[in-house]
Amino acid sequence: MTLSRRQFTGLTLSSFALPSAALAQDMSPLDAMHAPLSGTTSEFNAAMAFIKARGNPDMAAGLITSLRFSRARGPQIADALMAITGQDHFTDWFEWTLWQERNPQIKPHPDFPDFIREVLVRVDDNFADFLRPEHIQPDKMKIRLEEITWGGVVKDGIPSLDNPVLISAEQAGYLKGDDLVFGVSINGDVRAYPLRIMGWHEMFNEVIGGVPVALAYCTLCGSGILFETDVAGRSKPLVFGSSGFLYRSNKLMFDRETNSLWNQYTGQPVVGPLVDSGIALKQRPVVITTWDSWKASNPDTKVLDVETGHRRNYGSGVVYNDYFSSPDLMFPAVVNQDAHKQKDYVFAVRQFGAARAWPLDAFAATPLINDAIADTPLVLIGDAQTRSVRAYERGAHSFTAQNGKINDQTGAEWRVAEDMLLGPDGTNLPRVAGHISYWFAWDNYLGDAATVYDG
Repeated sequence: MTLSRRQFTGLTLSSFALPSAALAQDMSPLDAMHAPLSGTTSEFNAAMAFIKARGNPDMAAGLITSLRFSRARGPQIADALMAITGQDHFTDWFEWTLWQERNPQIKPHPDFPDFIREVLVRVDDNFADFLRPEHIQPDKMKIRLEEITWGGVVKDGIPSLDNPVLISAEQAGYLKGDDLVFGVSINGDVRAYPLRIMGWHEMFNEVIGGVPVALAYCTLCGSGILFETDVAGRSKPLVFGSSGFLYRSNKLMFDRETNSLWNQYTGQPVVGPLVDSGIALKQRPVVITTWDSWKASNPDTKVLDVETGHRRNYGSGVVYNDYFSSPDLMFPAVVNQDAHKQKDYVFAVRQFGAARAWPLDAFAATPLINDAIADTPLVLIGDAQTRSVRAYERGAHSFTAQNGKINDQTGAEWRVAEDMLLGPDGTNLPRVAGHISYWFAWDNYLGDAATVYDG
């Protein structure tokens, strides 16, 4: 997933065989969907004539898919799209994909699931594991099939790290002090996972402090979310990988037991056998911070070894550097940018039956925010420069930060720990799970159901 947006709009598929006759009057909708990718010039022209004469926008999803993979025929495909949708100013796959997201009322033709399955299985025959016909009918999915996008890699093309080798902080000479890490602490088991490594893998499956967990890192939406993987009613923990698919520029992960596709952002299955299971993975706290800061607070930490068993350039600032430094998205996603730019960072919490986001730049003015989510008072301690935010329940307390110290309304000093805030009388306030994210991902998945701190 390291190609540019422009490179992704003109990939080519081959080796299709057009299923039936080329003449427009003899075509079926499925034949017409195949023609842009596999037909001769006359078959392709007949298909475009058939689609225009039919005049139904239910063929748009198939045409948009073809627009992705057939650059040479792009102008004619776009012309057919304009004819059946009434749109007159969209030309490329990126723009038409955004149009498709904005128009959920237009349902694809019933032959579309067969077509898109054939197209994607041509990319990687392992994709058949995720796109079984019985699971990709509209009434069997939690997301729109036409919005599932190939991310440019095959199944496990971004390999997960499963129980990787960890070393002591003293052994981690490869790390620079300002390298960012994901910091995790569970039951006294403290670990660091550098983003410069995790950007190449986007997933680890581990047992930390006796708790099976997976860190699902979507580089495209800037979010690393730590999930518990031991689910009630299942005999063993779920183990996750990267499917190679995206949904609105967010990775779809999969579990290796059932090959269900999961929304990385919500921790819920969206396609496959587990769709109606009611499973929603529980989050655990994770923080992004610098290696120096994490090591100073947690001197006994273990850290991911740079020798992962994979050949990658794990240098500082290498992986996704162009994407992280650009204001643009690599893949299409509709986003409301009235208040925030699409790649502004927010700290996101989905707990207590509610969802709320705090723009990271709010912490540039103050390192501490007293706020609440639903009816639960929170205190958030953050550093905009390092993307570090930790949230804690605060009960009836109100806190201030001054000279690096955290004090309550009585002036008593509290100590910040990874799993709780510790008061001078032994009182502790628990940590609340949250994660950093680009604004577009938060807005796209939870915008209407969430609140945003306005400072």
